[in-house]
Amino acid sequence: MAEPLCKAAVKKCKETMPQTPIFSSMLGSSCSGQVQPDMGERCVDPVYQDGNLVSGSLEALIERLVPTMDYYPDAKLKSFAAKIIQLLKEWTETFPYDFQDEKSMKELKEIAHRITQCDEENGTVKKIISQMTQNLLMALSARSQYQEIREKFRQPVTDKGTILKTKPQSTQKDILSVCCDPLILAQQLTYIELERVSNIYPEDLMQIVSHMDSLDNHKCRSDVTKTYNLEAYDNWFNCLSMLVATEICRVVKKKQRTRMVEFFIDVARECFNIGNFNSMMAIISGMNLSPVARLKKTWSKVKTAKFDVLEHHMDPSSNFCNYRTALQGAAQRSQSANSSREKIVIPVFNLFIKDIYFLHKIHTNRLPNGQINFKKFWEISRQIHDFLTWKQVECPFEKDKKIQTYLLTAPIYSEEALFIASFESEGPENHMEKDSWKTLRTTLLNRA
Repeated sequence: MAEPLCKAAVKKCKETMPQTPIFSSMLGSSCSGQVQPDMGERCVDPVYQDGNLVSGSLEALIERLVPTMDYYPDAKLKSFAAKIIQLLKEWTETFPYDFQDEKSMKELKEIAHRITQCDEENGTVKKIISQMTQNLLMALSARSQYQEIREKFRQPVTDKGTILKTKPQSTQKDILSVCCDPLILAQQLTYIELERVSNIYPEDLMQIVSHMDSLDNHKCRSDVTKTYNLEAYDNWFNCLSMLVATEICRVVKKKQRTRMVEFFIDVARECFNIGNFNSMMAIISGMNLSPVARLKKTWSKVKTAKFDVLEHHMDPSSNFCNYRTALQGAAQRSQSANSSREKIVIPVFNLFIKDIYFLHKIHTNRLPNGQINFKKFWEISRQIHDFLTWKQVECPFEKDKKIQTYLLTAPIYSEEALFIASFESEGPENHMEKDSWKTLRTTLLNRA
């Protein structure tokens, strides 16, 4: 895949391009000819460290990009056109959503039309532009279809007839009746994860930064579709956690319930071995929900050594230091891997999002001297580039339709329903739990 746009932009800043009406229109009228420093800022040369751009004023960066009377080394229009095509190609491939509205698409077509005039003799440029436009339209269409066919969010079960039972119905399935092999279930969870991750794009991640900037400037963002993919993936994490809790709490017999807990512990461990940290965290979160955690009689029969190891990996202390060490190990394994199985790295997504959030929030866009803080943007670019590398891994596991259908459509209990199922499995142990149980039971009965 092409390099991150940030890296491409830096390369362009180091290269030279001639002054033409096309490039002036892309940058705006204020960028043509001599650049006038804004607000009295000096046009200081960009600062490089180990070959990487560290900082620089916006004016200096534009001056590096736009020729002036003293900076005009290349007057070959064809050479210029090739560079613009490279920029547009990478832009449309990496951030296709930038061109989803009619105005942006119109501007792209106008620029493309002017560039094709540079190569009217053999038509090579025209063919490249045509293919780029076609690929862009296909990408936008595919993403639009993905949103339309997205499964409907499962509604948590609150029906008293489903929950308030002394015994489960004989026809009622559980996860063990569909898949009793922890490794196979971990592989199917990984398949689902990679499928969802593949529909998250750089512009989705950049919406985190854009959304925060809007909030900081007291602007209201009305385009909720721009964060749809992120919210949908987060919803999958929550559904998996609630499914794990539901599968455990609805089992009536303690022996079978203990087996269910140990099964999910083994599934989480297999997810860890695969490199699927997101499913692993979702499973652990489900088992740590109060309705499951309070089942002391069940947990007393569980061999918790494996679970303790998993919790150690996900210990939140020191900013999830243990998890980050494991993630780094998986990333290094992926870089040197020869098989797709060893290349899998699926980070805990909400932690990944928080990292980008804090990178943007803690570090300023500009340094005290007014220069743009490129170190900050390089780090955000690196985080996103790693994610894009991991999402490109082709899933090595075959899809099991029966297992995935269950994982994606099996009923999940609401928090209220989970507590009632938990209390019916193991009765309240103190006055607080007794009061909660009585209140919840009455509420659900009246609601029904």
